[in-house]
Amino acid sequence: MKLQTISLPVLCSSLCLAYSTSTDFDENLQEAWGQDWPFSGIQTFAHLPHENCLVNKDINFDIGVIGVPFDTAVTFWPGARFGPQAIRTASQRQSSLRGFNFRAVIKPYQSWAKIMDCGDVPVTPMDNALGLQIMDAAFENLLDRNSTASQSSLPPRFATLGGDHSIILPVLRQLYKVYGPISVIHFDSHLDTWAPFKYPSFWHSAQSEFTHGSMFWMAKQEGLLSENSNVHAGLRTRLSGTGWDDYEEDNSMGFHRIESDEILKSGVDAVALKILRIVPHDRPVYISVDIDVLDPSAAPGTGTVEVGGMLTRELIHLIRSLEDLPLVGADVVEVSPAYDHADITALAASQVVFELITNMVKHGPIDPAIIHANKEAANSVVFENSEHQAVLNRS
Repeated sequence: MKLQTISLPVLCSSLCLAYSTSTDFDENLQEAWGQDWPFSGIQTFAHLPHENCLVNKDINFDIGVIGVPFDTAVTFWPGARFGPQAIRTASQRQSSLRGFNFRAVIKPYQSWAKIMDCGDVPVTPMDNALGLQIMDAAFENLLDRNSTASQSSLPPRFATLGGDHSIILPVLRQLYKVYGPISVIHFDSHLDTWAPFKYPSFWHSAQSEFTHGSMFWMAKQEGLLSENSNVHAGLRTRLSGTGWDDYEEDNSMGFHRIESDEILKSGVDAVALKILRIVPHDRPVYISVDIDVLDPSAAPGTGTVEVGGMLTRELIHLIRSLEDLPLVGADVVEVSPAYDHADITALAASQVVFELITNMVKHGPIDPAIIHANKEAANSVVFENSEHQAVLNRS
């Protein structure tokens, strides 16, 4: 039997012709080249389109991802300045192509919301006073624009990638200007309401008061927090002193506390219901996630680890349970990739960001009535407090 041979050039030209004529690449450039694989492309969060939102103030969007690579307010291991980069890298298997969230029954990256990666705030590591000033100015800039879906000149919302936990102070300062006092749901193993004088203070400066453990104390002094509708969840750290002084101080900050032991004993569903009973559904809410709320077995890559924490699935379930709350912003902080193993901390953080963005999209645009009611309630509290103080002064 004699086989007919075909020369390689002829075979190649035939195959190449079959593929090259099937698609007119010049007319379908987006279809041909516009979709990245998880391992290709510039590393924005979840392959979202990138815009330097701080430079281009004319760009409008609904939800932005913004990195704040700042870590010089830490009190133990540094390294969270590399957190935004690590979280973005770990998010590369997320995309609009594979972004359907089955629990929420939506595809957040292909929805009513225009979502983009706004890059990073270039914060100096040389001077914390200047760094705080830069962060204040950056978030004032970011919120000084309208979202695309809003009918009432409301700004876009942001998922912020830390950085150490101190970055929440400038965020809350600027959100307060828009929404009034904020109810904060704080997932963390630490209180972060420590008064600055709790730290060794013989060598003292005003700037030394600003740390990743004192920013909620400072926020309370500035009136940024709601009166009694803030929650810590996942607490398990040691306290200072010989008694309950830290908790007594925390009580005055307007926080309710949920310890890790309670989550273990009661279960995540019961804890979610408790949070929902504390936090109003008709007031602006901010969710702050310190990745050290997770057990070190699930998140070793952080600077102040505490054993005995939640697993990633429990944290995600809790966040999913809060989807009906009017979320005006969120952050995931304290990811320090130098201490991570196989990127498991960064992977957990990127999934948490995905869930937080999903909650924002699922809820829809913020109702302006929420802002009006919140500011009215805050003014009422201020009036009642001033009346009470006047009575005390007269007595």
